[in-house]
Amino acid sequence: MKVHPREIYNLLLDSSQTNALVKEIIIGLTWTYCQADGIGLCMSPGQATRTLPWSGTLVNLHVANLAPWLKSWDSYQATVAMAAINAVINSSSPLLAAAQPLPQEISHELGSSPSLANLAVFEHFLPLIRGKRVVVIGRYPGLSVYEKEIDLTVLERQPSTQDLPDTACEYLLPEADWVFLTATSIVNKTFPRLVELSQNANLVLMGPTVPWLTDLADMGINYLAGVGVTDAEALRQTIAEGGGVRIFDTGVQYRVWKF
Repeated sequence: MKVHPREIYNLLLDSSQTNALVKEIIIGLTWTYCQADGIGLCMSPGQATRTLPWSGTLVNLHVANLAPWLKSWDSYQATVAMAAINAVINSSSPLLAAAQPLPQEISHELGSSPSLANLAVFEHFLPLIRGKRVVVIGRYPGLSVYEKEIDLTVLERQPSTQDLPDTACEYLLPEADWVFLTATSIVNKTFPRLVELSQNANLVLMGPTVPWLTDLADMGINYLAGVGVTDAEALRQTIAEGGGVRIFDTGVQYRVWKF
């Protein structure tokens, strides 16, 4: 029986019911970091704020008490919850341990300079997506290097001249062969609809926000392309110092799993 993608929220809450305590939260410019039993990440909200009422109160709370924030429409609450949930799930996931690590130093065949390590997922799938209709949810830094060799459309909430607005998803995703979906869609609540629209495509859920759960296969996800932590201290420092794609050079490595 296929599970409706809306159930992702109940699944994540159920999967984080432990006695683990939050040891540290860092809300960086690009990434939010939580240390509990392990380390969990989530992309930070795009808009800064000076009025978070709960700042300074989260350490030593149970992750299970923070997890319900995932259902909040407050972007900061949902982000903190996702990072905390990932700190529990991903630290002990056998799926993550078994997933294929991708090279961190890659050289794109059409370029003279090395590709950014954050593009390792696209480099990995390149032989499969040539000649296919590919839709990427979110403009990844450096992604334009692939636009001349694959039929690539990028959907963005704040589109540049290279992108289409995210509302185009209703028209493009049902006709796509491959869809690369950022796991941040879980946090901003677009995940259920985007997954529904992508059921005819090979669907890759990707990014450091990915929760490594086998149940995602029942929702129509074909591949997970998340990260494993390679250097916890360097990762923490990079995020605290405002790092974005830099974390792929210092503290995490992409891994891929096919269901």
